[in-house]
Amino acid sequence: MPTCDSGCAHTAAQGLPRLFDVHQHVLPPAYLDALARAGIDPAREDGFPTPSWDELDARAFAEGANIGFSLFSISSPHVNWGDDAASAEVCRALNDYMSSLCASCDAPRGFAAVLPLPDVASSIAEARRALALQGALGVKVPTNACGTYLGDPSLDPLMAYLDTRHAVVTIHPTKPAAVPAGQFAARHAPLFEFLADTTRAVLNLVTEGVLDRYPNVRWVVPHCGAFVPEVAHRMDGISHVLVPAGMMSNVDVLLAVRSLYFDLAGDAEPVMLDALLKVADPTHLLYGSDWPYTPAPLALRKAEALFHGPHAKVIEGAAWQNAARLYGFRQVSL
Repeated sequence: MPTCDSGCAHTAAQGLPRLFDVHQHVLPPAYLDALARAGIDPAREDGFPTPSWDELDARAFAEGANIGFSLFSISSPHVNWGDDAASAEVCRALNDYMSSLCASCDAPRGFAAVLPLPDVASSIAEARRALALQGALGVKVPTNACGTYLGDPSLDPLMAYLDTRHAVVTIHPTKPAAVPAGQFAARHAPLFEFLADTTRAVLNLVTEGVLDRYPNVRWVVPHCGAFVPEVAHRMDGISHVLVPAGMMSNVDVLLAVRSLYFDLAGDAEPVMLDALLKVADPTHLLYGSDWPYTPAPLALRKAEALFHGPHAKVIEGAAWQNAARLYGFRQVSL
């Protein structure tokens, strides 16, 4: 069972509670080198600046933001560009690297292992290997991998394996396989396409019955659930038409959505959190900074808006307790 004494006390640095950050990224040299070999410029691919990153900056950010635990993961683009063997090799290197970052006990941290999807066999093998590494607290999966979306039946063997491991699975958006040409939102994927792809993937998981078939998997949905809060009630209403017509499996949409965990990275206040609280279990809300893609000063302002805002009392557990419970931490004191 993980333990982190240094992160288990509420202090008041910069007016923030001690934070368990479930959405923090790393950009290892092996990741940037693999992108370069594949001829991919991530800033051009996603239409968003690629931030600089190093371990010292990560440590400084955590200290400045009162983060008692950092959960590292790889962002977008996803690590598969059509070469499954190369993807598996890069994923192994990235997971080993993230594990090495976790070896420092004076900077409490863990990681979500990256998998070489859509190659299911290699993904199962890497999940088995990586989850045994120091610091591994779960896996991270993209909304789609080369056009194969979460909820696709081809991924069922991986879901079955993760179910046996009671795994925490973090979803992260990546660019859809096809986007409309010539539009601002299409050129800058994080603005709209990332949210749309997250919503598409989550709806597919729900309506395909994946959450029901593999109930031991705990899913973390990023960015305040994207558009899921707005779409959940519409999907629930439409299900009462589609299910009798044999066009959808009989799923309790709202119950399924309530079983999900949601990180609060992005622009939770003043609108998105209000919508999320209408469909989510407050004990399933988790703090996420999205650093370094969200620069440190902006991440601090967003955290202050969260924990000093109108929903501060309702989301109090999102600072630390909810994540500590999800990831099986022994809480020494709070």
